[in-house]
Amino acid sequence: MGSRSSTAGTADVIVVGAGVVGAACAYYAARAGLSVTVLDRGPVAGGTTGSGEGNLLVSDKEPGPELELALRSAQLWRELAELLPRAVEYEPKGGLVVASDEAGLAALRTFAAGQGKAGVTAREVAADRLHDLEPHLAPGLAGGFHYPEDAQVMPALAAAHLLRASGAEVRLGQEVTGLLTGGDGAVRGVRTASGVLHAPYVVNAAGTWGGELARLAGVLLPVLPRRGFVLVTEPLPRVVRHKVYAADYVADVASGSAALQTSAVVEGTPAGPVLIGASRERVGFDRRLSVEAVSRLAAGATALFPFLAGVRAIRTYAGFRPYLPDHLPAIGADSRVPGLLHACGHEGAGIGLAPVTGRIIADCVLGRRPPLDVAPFDPARFDH
Repeated sequence: MGSRSSTAGTADVIVVGAGVVGAACAYYAARAGLSVTVLDRGPVAGGTTGSGEGNLLVSDKEPGPELELALRSAQLWRELAELLPRAVEYEPKGGLVVASDEAGLAALRTFAAGQGKAGVTAREVAADRLHDLEPHLAPGLAGGFHYPEDAQVMPALAAAHLLRASGAEVRLGQEVTGLLTGGDGAVRGVRTASGVLHAPYVVNAAGTWGGELARLAGVLLPVLPRRGFVLVTEPLPRVVRHKVYAADYVADVASGSAALQTSAVVEGTPAGPVLIGASRERVGFDRRLSVEAVSRLAAGATALFPFLAGVRAIRTYAGFRPYLPDHLPAIGADSRVPGLLHACGHEGAGIGLAPVTGRIIADCVLGRRPPLDVAPFDPARFDH
């Protein structure tokens, strides 16, 4: 079902944020027959989405609520890949996590066993079989685990095509400056510099700025930015087949440290360049290039793939992962402000978790039971 066209200035749902999470919220709400307006103060995918690698991962998540989200979202991405244009570059290429020594491999084995009980497919790869999967890997690694469910998309194009497929009205360059509420405290719409838009539901998909939008509604949502850099190489033939990363990446994802952490994450793209991550540090919204972060990324990548030492990096870009203190996103209705819903705080997993987030938001608006228990993602949980 396509979305109904909204009369001027009114909609059933206003989504604030035109990144991939906002786009998924618009897509699933519109598919359910709701009229949707998407607002963003910048362009489509102008925030975290546009500076991500496009990872759709289950391999880096320990058993628990986020892994459950990821598994459901992986299925939805498979469905979306059939519906969206090939330009979104959906690639179910799988992931390969490698360990440099026996202790690291034992830790991966324990981690994978727990994931297996939660429904993740992972198989151990012996040291002498790693090169069957990745011929250019460094010698001497202890072994690894292959995760066939890991995939990748081109995030900015995924957001753009989800928005197009939604049929939602998209208004760019429109910053939300206030929330409209009625006498009962319920949401009635939003205020922007160019006027007022009315809707009984407003979705906060503002990414790293989700906390500021919550403040406009008078509620606490402590979203903070965590900076990361990605190195982009010159275009190459397909020399890296999977998403390949070192075992310490999993620990870095789960850590709350403010200090600079880097762990090698290397993957090829259909367009040719190899993407190299991943760094994370809490430095506010500081976009300045960190020579230390970038040099650590390069060293980590060449340790995994020695041939990269002779490859040119043509650019580097920074992004900010929107994270919440307990490392779980805020998804669903805000019990403190009727009509306000949140879809933010996904940290580095927003692209992978976007479809299930959009589906939950649509279910909340329509009064349907979401596809999984959303209590761990309650936006009001930080009040306690």
